[in-house]
Amino acid sequence: MDKSDRAANYQKLKAFALNLGFDLFGVADVMGMRGNFLLEPATRDRFGLAVSLGKRLSDAVLDDIADHPTQIYFHHYRQMNFFLDRGAFLIADDIQKQGFGSLAIAASQLIDWDKQKAHLSHKHVGCAAGLGWFGRNNLLVNPELGARFRLVTVLTDMPLEPDAPLDRDCGPCRACAAACPAGAIKDTREAFDHLACYETLKEFRKKGTTTQFICGICVRDCRGPKGQA
Repeated sequence: MDKSDRAANYQKLKAFALNLGFDLFGVADVMGMRGNFLLEPATRDRFGLAVSLGKRLSDAVLDDIADHPTQIYFHHYRQMNFFLDRGAFLIADDIQKQGFGSLAIAASQLIDWDKQKAHLSHKHVGCAAGLGWFGRNNLLVNPELGARFRLVTVLTDMPLEPDAPLDRDCGPCRACAAACPAGAIKDTREAFDHLACYETLKEFRKKGTTTQFICGICVRDCRGPKGQA
């Protein structure tokens, strides 16, 4: 299949995804990263591409967060995961009906609790698909949405034209670092203090606001380059 056919498949699948309500769509070549996927080798090695899909979070819900995650945010987070999983299911089904292989990966499902790992990193796939770059907050930052979105992934062998990663960064913006209740966000993404972040999430959970390890504060304050202008 030539490049024009791959591009046509891309546009058709993108239109389907946007019609479902997704706000972000990209395709990543995952040949170089699939060795890190926590999948059975036969399944992992079957797929060389990944469709990365993003949905914008509610501004009103995020703006309601003060110094801890709220019940409204917790509900929104769960509903967002339902939307992402349902959408990924439908896209994987559409790809399969066209005669190609596909596998939808859950938006939020840890399979290694000690190491806090899922089947794959939606952020790394999204970065490879050109949906954003890793910010100081260790989240994917999109030029339009900042970190105010969530991701899901569909692995596939459908011939698609892959996107290129963005060559960008957060520049001088440090809004997330100033807001972080754990002090986990440093000057560079590499210096991000995962342990401090996780300990704060555990404290939020102990207080009973949420039964999951979520916060939302750095997401709230990361509006991307346009939002900071």
